[in-house]
Amino acid sequence: MEPAKQRFVVVVFDGVSLGIMSFAFGVFDMAKHYGVLPDLDVRVVAGEPAAVLSGGGLACQVPFDLDAITMADLVIIPNWRNPAELPPKPLLEALRTAHAHGARLASLCTGTFVLAAAGLLDDRPATTHWAAAGVLAQMYPKVDVRPAQLYIDDGDVLTAGGGAAGMDLGLHLLRTQYGAEVANRLARYMVVPPHRAGGQAQYVETPLPILDERDPVGETLTWALGQLDHVLPVGHLARRARMSRRNFDRRFREITGTAPATWLTHQRVLRAQQLLESTRMPVEEVARKCGFSSAAALRPHFRRVVGTVPAAYRNTFADAVS
Repeated sequence: MEPAKQRFVVVVFDGVSLGIMSFAFGVFDMAKHYGVLPDLDVRVVAGEPAAVLSGGGLACQVPFDLDAITMADLVIIPNWRNPAELPPKPLLEALRTAHAHGARLASLCTGTFVLAAAGLLDDRPATTHWAAAGVLAQMYPKVDVRPAQLYIDDGDVLTAGGGAAGMDLGLHLLRTQYGAEVANRLARYMVVPPHRAGGQAQYVETPLPILDERDPVGETLTWALGQLDHVLPVGHLARRARMSRRNFDRRFREITGTAPATWLTHQRVLRAQQLLESTRMPVEEVARKCGFSSAAALRPHFRRVVGTVPAAYRNTFADAVS
């Protein structure tokens, strides 16, 4: 069954950087480029009159106006130039109208201030760039600001931290809309992780957790990804890396931003998603193939990561992947 055609709108403001824009719609543009989602309609909309994208000596007019928001399934706000400045009132009204008509709204980095100004984050969890989180909490006390998270999916409203967290959110949106196989396939084409565990704090010092196989811990993680159907005690991983448990744990956190056991559980759940989509093996067998003792052991971890139970996930996505 082919997924319904989706229209995504990216709202930009005058002088916005083309580099910032690449995080906002790059994932979706790449999905079209690689043929992963050829029918996806992505449009760039001016959030204010005469908005121009710029960067590297280039200047680009923005082709669509606010009317395009009313027809969107997803509206993305990549950034806002000054948190202390109130965003344009016509845009705020258009966002409220789109949301009331069923559109999902997403913000990246300081774009969260636009959704907050529209009142769309009141009494909701939200994140923004870690450096702006304190200002967001001070300006909009009704918002439940969570600066440690890469992104937050609160159903119809989503927010992400700065920079590459926008790519994380984009892959997450594709994963929830079209399934893990589509998102993972695109991530492989883009040469980025399909899902990064951990939060924003790790990226202050280590922007990208790269699995360098010349590093004994990186090599061990790569090896572990091929052994997820086995019991993998952290002590065994440390010995394989020829490190003490203490040094292994420290280096592991430097690379991934999370604890070994947490990372392993997350990878097992991602593997379960793939098997649920691509095979018809019973959930009990899927659980064992991913290193869980039973379907009952898999279920709470799957619900925490994916937001639903394995059987419901399979019903949604097993036939949606070509």
